[in-house]
Amino acid sequence: MENPEINRTPPYNVEAEQALLGAILLDNQSLEKVSEFLKPDHFSNPAHGQIYEACRTYIEQGRIADPTTIKPLFAKNEELKNVGGAEYLTRLAAAASPGLNVGDYGRLILDRYIRRQLIHVGNDIVNDAFDIKLDSEAIAQIEEAEKKLYEIANEGEADGGPKPLRDALLESLTLVEKAKKNPTGVSGVSTGLADIDKLLGGLHNSDLIILAGRPAMGKTALATTIAFNAAQKFADAHAQGDPKKSVAFFSLEMSAEQLATRILSAKTEISSHHMRLGKIDDSQFDELAAGVDLLNKIPLYVDDTPGITVTGIKNRARRLARDKAKGLGLIVVDYLQLVTAGGRNENRVQELSEMTRALKIMAKELNVPVIVLSQLSRMVEQRENKHPQLSDLRESGSIEQDADIVMFVYREVYYLKQEEPVQRPNETADKFILRKAEWEKRKLEMENIAEAVVAKQRHGPTGIVRLFFKGEYGRFTDLIQNGSNQA
Repeated sequence: MENPEINRTPPYNVEAEQALLGAILLDNQSLEKVSEFLKPDHFSNPAHGQIYEACRTYIEQGRIADPTTIKPLFAKNEELKNVGGAEYLTRLAAAASPGLNVGDYGRLILDRYIRRQLIHVGNDIVNDAFDIKLDSEAIAQIEEAEKKLYEIANEGEADGGPKPLRDALLESLTLVEKAKKNPTGVSGVSTGLADIDKLLGGLHNSDLIILAGRPAMGKTALATTIAFNAAQKFADAHAQGDPKKSVAFFSLEMSAEQLATRILSAKTEISSHHMRLGKIDDSQFDELAAGVDLLNKIPLYVDDTPGITVTGIKNRARRLARDKAKGLGLIVVDYLQLVTAGGRNENRVQELSEMTRALKIMAKELNVPVIVLSQLSRMVEQRENKHPQLSDLRESGSIEQDADIVMFVYREVYYLKQEEPVQRPNETADKFILRKAEWEKRKLEMENIAEAVVAKQRHGPTGIVRLFFKGEYGRFTDLIQNGSNQA
């Protein structure tokens, strides 16, 4: 019995392609209804794609695109000869219907293109699954399949492949215009911390931001503060009519409940320690309940899967980005050394290098900023000057190389508390008392002061931003000091 699935013709609609091209040749303004999503590659007939591209180029240059004006472009074009030569252009325009719904025809052409791509991907998935190789694991094939499906899902929204410089220049100018209109000068995702935004211009799409520090410096607290502030900004922007965006927080160190407790503590200024012990009065409980109601509206999603792989992070982020009801505007990973490589490489430095490269690729693919927390090596503790440096990145490998921004969290008071003065041999009591008083004064001054040290910024200056840190609530805020906060 003959299998009807064999030798099936891939889906396409030549009549729709002809009708749309005829409409554009007849009325150039018709292009406006499809130009944002329809690309030359979407046409099943290569000649149709070339005609569409010629029309688009002429119209963008302010010139008329009709059979007469674009005819010279196809004088020696073999593809056009195969469909009837230059006379074909005239026939397309002559057969055009003035009342044609160009948008619907464009979406129909795009739909058939996507179906053809799905067939190609499906065939590749089947063939790859049959082709068993020692260096190609099934999970890697799943990742590649998800990546291809994500790319197909975004057809008509984001253009792939080589991009004309004019398109990139227009995008650049759009960002400049956005920053110019914003009184804060922020063109990227706002951290909610004014002086960090001033130094960085916000967190920019496709950037990999490494946020590093020694234990107890407040890395997670700062990342949580930024994630919450960004999610709040996304919610406010959506209320003003912008598309939905959310924050994906991959918490490998703390559970979702612990992270939520931190956020609730920072928002209500009720100690998270007291919350865990139940040492709160009725009025504080009411404040917490009100805080929960408020936070429920914030588009922040927490994934606390322990030991998640980079592949898992990428796949889950892609799904969030595809969901129009959620969207994706920022990813936070806490923290790099707890991410599982998922491969068989026994060299930890090389594993981390591969992971940072994969996270950078993810940032570019999803076109969102990605913040990755990282530990620093113990070398910091062995120096007299405890300020972190790029060389302190633990098992650094290519972390510094792949990162667009490297930012350290530093709190001097942490080390001051470990250096309480003791009376030295032959030191008089008066000198010791004076020295200890100076230590006490410095410790008091720095109790709530933290520094965000931007040690690398690919697109701008480096510098130090001083912040106010309330450890009891795990909360970072701006430090108002003479109207400026950068060192």
